[in-house]
Amino acid sequence: MNCLQGIRILDLSRVLAGPWCTQTLADLGADVIKIERPGSGDDTRAWGPPFLKDDQGAETQEAAYYLGANRNKRSVTCDIAQPAGQALVRELVLHCDVFVENFKVGDMARYGLDYASLQALNPRLVYCSVTGFGQNGPYAERAGYDYAIQGMGGLMSVTGERDDLGGGPQKVGVAVADLMTGMYATVGILAALRHAEKTGEGQQVDMALLDTQVAMLANLGANYLVSGKVPQRVGNAHQNIVPYQVFEVAPAADGGKDHLIIAVGNDAQYVKFCKVANIPELGVNPLFAKNRDRVQNRSQLVPILEVVMKLRTKADWLAALEAAKVPCGAINNLAEVFADPQIKAREMVSHWPHPMKSALPLVASPIRLSATPVRTPEHGGLPPPLLGQHTDEVLREVLGCTDAQLAAMKSARVI
Repeated sequence: MNCLQGIRILDLSRVLAGPWCTQTLADLGADVIKIERPGSGDDTRAWGPPFLKDDQGAETQEAAYYLGANRNKRSVTCDIAQPAGQALVRELVLHCDVFVENFKVGDMARYGLDYASLQALNPRLVYCSVTGFGQNGPYAERAGYDYAIQGMGGLMSVTGERDDLGGGPQKVGVAVADLMTGMYATVGILAALRHAEKTGEGQQVDMALLDTQVAMLANLGANYLVSGKVPQRVGNAHQNIVPYQVFEVAPAADGGKDHLIIAVGNDAQYVKFCKVANIPELGVNPLFAKNRDRVQNRSQLVPILEVVMKLRTKADWLAALEAAKVPCGAINNLAEVFADPQIKAREMVSHWPHPMKSALPLVASPIRLSATPVRTPEHGGLPPPLLGQHTDEVLREVLGCTDAQLAAMKSARVI
């Protein structure tokens, strides 16, 4: 049994933040009914290449982007621009615990699918809205996209190489504002479900990408609020810890440049690092012995370490530092990531029996529960659905629709 078994979610979200949230809830056992636009569906279905190749090697119309955020869901096509489609959604809401949408502020009210309207039908409903800027404020009606949010929320101002080294603002390689908003939305929904179980009262969960991005500033946000000093970009270094950055090491076997991450988190680790690096005197030097001193004297210490690190290969450093329990790591490309023995041991790739691919590889959920495992192919999991794959099944199961009713809705292009 999965821990959210018995929870039904009506998912009107698309692209990434909302679907990431509902995929997480679906992995935990919730029955997620994904409402999609007839004919085209979730925008990300077309966001390729790459597209999935079937067992015969022919390219399908299933984009990898879509596949990565929509497992364990059932797809129902419904045109909510039509009054009949809106009525169908309202009928489904009566049988659901959670409603998730990421339309612009005001759009749901135009369809009669806003929180006030649906809460009147189902007082226990947890209604989660995911937008760029939230339900109020001067930016509420703007569209918000991850790239812009990374810039507006300060992340790009602290990501990238230093200006004096030719750097500039840089976005993160994956849509972290979307992904983290999805995760915060998951937590908010679970908290609201707990409240509904205790009181019988649902509520609205108002999630904004910009809010999340500001919250994600974490220690850098705290640094600014406490000190009043605006943090600057430091490339692959850390604002509050030294040495905690990427160093170039001796050339790789092919003669190319090679690099290593050093992540010294405390003074004891720093002393160990200095011993491994054959510079024990720097471990007790009063300019560098304490982390606060190393941060203040970064410009003196780092050039010394840059010379030392180039004296040995990455393999030599990794072996010596790991033996001394000094945090360090390689910089892997994705081929190396998925070949890593730890990733394999943790089974971070799962294979799903997709209608077009007998063993569709997907990145697995990182959640490990000892008593209620997440939904995988071995534990009742569903592969990412084809567009409208479950329309008839869901409407028969949840609403008791007859063949004649389904045929009439299809004829009117409601579903």
